Amino acid sequence: MNLTPEKKLAMYRSMVLCRMFEEQVNSLFLQGKLPGTIHQAQGQEASAVGVCQALEEHDMITSTHRPHEHAVARGIPVKYLMAELFAKKTGCCGGKGGSMHIGDAALGMLPAIAIVGGGIPLAAGYALSFQYLKKPNIVACFFGDGASNIGSFHEAINMAAIWDLPVVFVCENNKYGASTAIDQVMKVKRVSDRAAAYGIPGQTIDGNEVEIVYRAMREAAARAREGKGPTLLELETYRLVGHSRSDPGHYRSKEEVAEWKKRDPIARFEATYLTEGLLTDDLIRTIRLSVEQELNEAVAFAEASPAPLPEECLTDVFNE
Repeated sequence: MNLTPEKKLAMYRSMVLCRMFEEQVNSLFLQGKLPGTIHQAQGQEASAVGVCQALEEHDMITSTHRPHEHAVARGIPVKYLMAELFAKKTGCCGGKGGSMHIGDAALGMLPAIAIVGGGIPLAAGYALSFQYLKKPNIVACFFGDGASNIGSFHEAINMAAIWDLPVVFVCENNKYGASTAIDQVMKVKRVSDRAAAYGIPGQTIDGNEVEIVYRAMREAAARAREGKGPTLLELETYRLVGHSRSDPGHYRSKEEVAEWKKRDPIARFEATYLTEGLLTDDLIRTIRLSVEQELNEAVAFAEASPAPLPEECLTDVFNE
């Protein structure tokens, strides 16, 4: 499972794209250009990228109310993501989903589910379809630490376990469910400890080291493809911003946030590979300039795109 220099650089650029996308979206939101609210994930880039880089073309991911980086890491073009946030017809969901429901099933991401824990049973169901149709694909199911206390988490993991479904349950443990610290609502030391109750492997790893995440996901994915069933991966990470744009994050100490900033996944990658020679200051600048150009083009595309027509609110609706 040796990583080529090209693969490492692809993961680095993807993390930078995730971070700069979030920063651009935050700026646009503060300018009043985006409707609704946003839930951002600055600081969690290694989790999204490490998992998604380990997937194959026709695999599927499910996401949460904090889905931007999952979508970017999965490879959905940022111009369609940006257009969706602008509520434009050219958005990945036709301007009808917005921040908490972005995705494109044709590109390997079910539109995100804003209900906490809501994507977990859907991931099991999608994995069941892969198994039933004898497809070699898997599902990566993202959810937060708060969702691990939801009934659907336990029910879906149990079902996936007894049927050996090809799904990897990925808990992004950023230590807080909204403003509630995870250790206040969970007796076990790790979310991954809960895997034992269902007879499946559970592993807790550093979710801020992209290569560690990638390797763990590759192993769990291989197990799922071989028909050996699900794995519960707990990625320890941290969101450097509030739960949503209305959250100043006062429940976290400045010291805690500062400590986690030292573990910034992008800065850690740069520090390692500047030393080893894979990265140079010029290459970092070049990558960031190319990402900036890509995002500026995405904003221009979104701003120039038409809004959905009023009568289109009646399309894309399931009627039995």
